[in-house]
Amino acid sequence: MHVSDYLKLLGIAIVVIGLALKLRTTLVVVTAALVTGLLAGLPLFSSGGVFDSLPYLTKPDQEGIIDMLGRAFSENRLMTLFIITLPAIGLSERYGLQEQAAVLIRRIRVATVGRLQFIYQVFRVLHGILGIRLNGHPAFVRPLIYPMSIGAAEVEAGKASAEQLPVERVEQIKAGDSASENYGNFYGQNLSPVQPGILLVFGVLKGLGYNVSVWSLVLFAIPIASISVILGGLQFWLVDRRYRIKSPIEKKAV
Repeated sequence: MHVSDYLKLLGIAIVVIGLALKLRTTLVVVTAALVTGLLAGLPLFSSGGVFDSLPYLTKPDQEGIIDMLGRAFSENRLMTLFIITLPAIGLSERYGLQEQAAVLIRRIRVATVGRLQFIYQVFRVLHGILGIRLNGHPAFVRPLIYPMSIGAAEVEAGKASAEQLPVERVEQIKAGDSASENYGNFYGQNLSPVQPGILLVFGVLKGLGYNVSVWSLVLFAIPIASISVILGGLQFWLVDRRYRIKSPIEKKAV
């Protein structure tokens, strides 16, 4: 491999160093794309524009890096629609959505943090099967699942408010709620032939010359998704069990 071929991998180093330094993710990724494209010999702009007089910026009949980035954003602009939901979620929280969610879950005596997280994971898997895309973390986990989990934890521990719960327990609830969303969304989206994840795999395999169908990929994804549900349920059950054993001791101490 020639030295110039190794230089094309410089974009990977930029991503690793940028994320390690906690720089803005968008800036790091775009910079890495520009550097990689330029080192690969791609022009900065496509021909047919105002930069045609600058040969080092454009090449005939070749798409430029800036044009590629613009096209990719335009083709995937629907992915940014979740921003529209943020004002509605903010208003709902402002007028007591979290408090009402916590009140509701306190009335269900059989509800525990682990059971709630497992049910939410299954809920996300079912949405994946139906081909419905949800922005889980901002639309569900933050305004609904987390306060409901806190309410269940308060009942389990016999506490009057979330402030009385140990910080470690609160952080663990946050992590568990996020894990529930990630498990359900990541594996559930592969159970529908119209989801972007399965279509991406299908496109890559087709491009490599493999004769596959979308439905065959979905069938192969079913065992993996099933295992993820079982392991997720086991994880949430173990956490519940541990705190169920600890809670009587905590109540005596109070």
